[in-house]
Amino acid sequence: MPALIDRLGDARDHFITAIILVFGVTLVIFKNEGALNNIRRITLTTFSYVERPISRIQTYRNALQTNEELRRQNIELLDEVSRLRSARYENDQLRSLLGYRDSSSYQLSPVMVTGKELTGINNFMTINAGMNAELEVGMPLVNSQGFIGRIILTSRNHSLIMPYIDIRSRISAKIQGLETGGIVSWNGQRMDELLMSNFPIDVKVDSGAVVETSGLSNELPPNIPIGVIIRSEPDPGKDTQTLYLRPMVNLFDISEGFVIRFTADTAMTRLRRMYQENFQ
Repeated sequence: MPALIDRLGDARDHFITAIILVFGVTLVIFKNEGALNNIRRITLTTFSYVERPISRIQTYRNALQTNEELRRQNIELLDEVSRLRSARYENDQLRSLLGYRDSSSYQLSPVMVTGKELTGINNFMTINAGMNAELEVGMPLVNSQGFIGRIILTSRNHSLIMPYIDIRSRISAKIQGLETGGIVSWNGQRMDELLMSNFPIDVKVDSGAVVETSGLSNELPPNIPIGVIIRSEPDPGKDTQTLYLRPMVNLFDISEGFVIRFTADTAMTRLRRMYQENFQ
């Protein structure tokens, strides 16, 4: 093995010597200036052909690095825009809630929505206040847009809300500006549509009219917006019609609201109980 290495070393020396001799002979043969210029031109041309693909490779690598950096910056900017939009939406919601609190004549308790179950026909929401905040069953949950639901169960620090999209929900309602009323409910189908049944067919209604709580049932305070009429259909064989509403509040977007500390008139409640006991 050492002998082989020595022979390879000698061959290398001979190869370098041969290159030098060839180069020297070339200079002797083409010692005039024109020949040297031709050699320079040939050399530059050769190196330009060799350098071009190499420079393209380097340019491509630089472009990849730049593209990766731009992608990273784009992700960071998108994240920042998303956070700014969320902050703006939250600020708008809080501003509207503050405006509602200042203009409302009711006693309000601010709450946060901590849980939602809006996937079936029996739905509920959870808020972060209960008996310790003097909240009671039946009190309505609202925000600046309108009615959300009412309390059905309470614990010390939490309450369950039955939202308007629950098959058991019944709301005594009327059209804003009219005394004629009906019952607003949900038929378990579309999440963005409520029904107002038992409405007289001879009363003309226009799409866009606001439906609000009537206060006649002694269960909810009056004049809380529920929805906007989008169409009406006559009930077959009856002198009533069904109104279809678009709810004022999108339940999937809300994260805070107010519980109205409304309690039913005990005298009316007692009379209703007596009627049920004696005549039903």
